[in-house]
Amino acid sequence: MNKTSTAQPDTPLPKRLAEVAVLFLRLGTTAFGGPAAHIAMMHDEGVKRRAWLDDQQFLDLLGATNLIPGPNSTEMAIHLSLLRAGWPGLIVGGACFILPAMGIVLALAWAYVRFGTTPAASGLLDGVKPVMIAIIAQALWGLGRKAVKGPLTLAAGGGVFVLTFLHVHELALLAAGGVVVMVGANFRRFGRTRLRSFALPLAALAAPAACAATAFSLTGLFLTFLKIGSVLYGSGYVLLAFLHADFVTRLGWLTDRQLIDAIAVGQVTPGPVFTTATFVGYVLGGVPGALLATLGIFLPSFVFVALSHRLIPKLRDSVWLGSLLDGVNVASLALMAAVTLQLGRASLTGPLSLALALASALLLMRAQINSTWLVLGGALAGLAQAWLR
Repeated sequence: MNKTSTAQPDTPLPKRLAEVAVLFLRLGTTAFGGPAAHIAMMHDEGVKRRAWLDDQQFLDLLGATNLIPGPNSTEMAIHLSLLRAGWPGLIVGGACFILPAMGIVLALAWAYVRFGTTPAASGLLDGVKPVMIAIIAQALWGLGRKAVKGPLTLAAGGGVFVLTFLHVHELALLAAGGVVVMVGANFRRFGRTRLRSFALPLAALAAPAACAATAFSLTGLFLTFLKIGSVLYGSGYVLLAFLHADFVTRLGWLTDRQLIDAIAVGQVTPGPVFTTATFVGYVLGGVPGALLATLGIFLPSFVFVALSHRLIPKLRDSVWLGSLLDGVNVASLALMAAVTLQLGRASLTGPLSLALALASALLLMRAQINSTWLVLGGALAGLAQAWLR
């Protein structure tokens, strides 16, 4: 992994920075399909076309992103930029991957606030929502089959799912899921005495989260997204659970409808799914809110990559960290499943929405169609229904 720790010295730094900027500006503008598609495109560009690194080095970096919180594809962009162009590349590459998507989402958020209550806009969103539920459910199923590795992770995930409906704080559930699986997987090595010492802290984590509405502030918006960017493990869809817990349940700043609209916009645009934060920030606080929300959710990724680029590869084979990550991952998916169930009950309210959700689910499973086309199809179906009313 030492080979991936320094930028290639054979090309002048300004040229390497330009290469990084051009590549990630293009990917940030055209990379549809979510994190898995983004990482596949980065592999094609970085390994096959440009030979910045080899397959094993790419896998090492991918493993590193799985051990730190934040959006995996954005962190891969930052890792690759750091590798190619050093510390200046870390800033340039990451920003170039994020900014195009942020600009597109900002424009859509403006249109949503200005025109979102018109019959055409409402119909479009009504068609997109059930498709989004199917897409999230399909992602949940695929990720869940990998995350549930045995009875222990299954039990941890089931426990987190149930406790979500009792309004236990999602950070407490993530921490508890990780610790329970880590201790359970290493029970003999850990010892029963030490295991009992974890009982009181884990019980304290189970306190229900407060649900009183709070007055909106830009500072609160920034700090909430900074917290989410600092602790969120899993796919971009897990973001849904955190946004629901903070902005719908705890703060009362968003409705369920606004949240699913925000997720839909994040899905239909290229680049990082986490630019959903841009949409939420604009809806709540205009352009300043959009900029602060985007900065808050992505800033931790730059910090974590800078700190872990050299250290994490040495730790990724640890049985302790591996089992801790298994627990955090399954807890993240359980949170995501609970919120998807709640939003599905709010979105699937008529024959058209049910038909769109079922058709989308079948196409995703059987034809493996790109989710972007499904979202566009749902939007057209919703527009058609609005015109026929």
